[in-house]
Amino acid sequence: MSSAAPRTAAQDHLWSVDEHLEDILATVRPLEPIELQILDAQGCVLVEDVTVQVSLPPFDNSSMDGYAVRVADVAGASEEFPAALTVIGDVAAGQDGLLHVGPGQAARIMTGAPLPPGAETVVPVEWTDGGLGEGPVTGMRARSTDPEGAHGQVRVHRPAPARAHVRAQGSDVRAGDRALAEGTVLGPPQIALLAAIGRGTVRVRPRPRVVVMSTGSELIQPGEKLAPGQIYDSNSFALTAAARDAGAIAYRVGAVADDAETLRSTIEDQLVRADLVVTTGGVSVGAYDVVKEALSHVADEDEPGAGVDFRKLAMQPGKPQGFGTVGPDHTPLLALPGNPVSSYVSFELFVRPAIRALMGVPDIHRPTTRAVLETDKALTSPPGRRQFLRGTCADGRVTPVGGAGSHLIAALAHADALIVVPEDQESVEPGAEVEVVLLG
Repeated sequence: MSSAAPRTAAQDHLWSVDEHLEDILATVRPLEPIELQILDAQGCVLVEDVTVQVSLPPFDNSSMDGYAVRVADVAGASEEFPAALTVIGDVAAGQDGLLHVGPGQAARIMTGAPLPPGAETVVPVEWTDGGLGEGPVTGMRARSTDPEGAHGQVRVHRPAPARAHVRAQGSDVRAGDRALAEGTVLGPPQIALLAAIGRGTVRVRPRPRVVVMSTGSELIQPGEKLAPGQIYDSNSFALTAAARDAGAIAYRVGAVADDAETLRSTIEDQLVRADLVVTTGGVSVGAYDVVKEALSHVADEDEPGAGVDFRKLAMQPGKPQGFGTVGPDHTPLLALPGNPVSSYVSFELFVRPAIRALMGVPDIHRPTTRAVLETDKALTSPPGRRQFLRGTCADGRVTPVGGAGSHLIAALAHADALIVVPEDQESVEPGAEVEVVLLG
């Protein structure tokens, strides 16, 4: 999964966003491929080309409910002078032992049923009298209530060219074709195609298992009653949902109190089901920053290369960050700030690419675009820092949401983009073009 320990720098080194992400991606490796049942492979990435073994459809079949006939027998047919044909039986989907359609004959055929020998085209039932001897009908009667409908005579009111309403064998995909390419992410349409060509299993990289936990003695679960000094834990819910949205199997752990030993043991317990661990809170410079306290010295002689490095990044929000590996398998761990908006921005910049890298997808980054800034005043940024502001983007224009404050979680709920202020710019004027990361 990972083979390199995180690099360290001088304690006062201010990391750039790109340096921190580069370090993460140099450590995280795609998960090893496994064989999965196709439904279990939803959201996973193929590691092989899938070739069609049996053509789809595997035989010529009808795309309509109607009558299988010969072209010559219905040539010139009209409502005034219908072609009268003898009905020799039914051809239903899945039926074996096909009828043979001869001159002057018709077989009643259902959608998906194989075109019987001798038949050259299909006439929709709406172009016939349905065997009732009257005008055009809108459908067939159920066989259980009208078994005689499979025999007798039918009048056809319109001609049909050769192979009308016939889906040809292999018209979807042919045997030997490449159905899906290596690197494809399997969604519902791809799983449908795999099933249609008879593939029950595929070889994929599994969805990574991500464990998310918040830290802080002030945090309680939503639905409980707040006591003085307490707040609801939103981070673990937000980041678990974000990890699932990124393609991971995510597990949320209840908030961990500000106790280093408790946090260490909780992380150790979770490693059995984690390809990646994400914590929020406790990474700054306070006396109760428990994540920093618990993990700064986690490496020991029995785990060479393991350890978590805590850094300051030239970004706002999200300046304090931690990254490293823990446990005997060197499981990657990203420690994010506790501020809800800071943690979410950090997730988008660092955790989401790490998840996508574990999955082995070709493109790990969110799409970006350029948009004109719509605001009534300039956006300001601390000198030498890259700033990320929430915004809404549409029609080539982007509007900040909730001001520049990093604490406005309500603003995050209404944003569909991040506005990027480069680190070499201390302000961006209204009407300027800016880089935008699209979150939707």
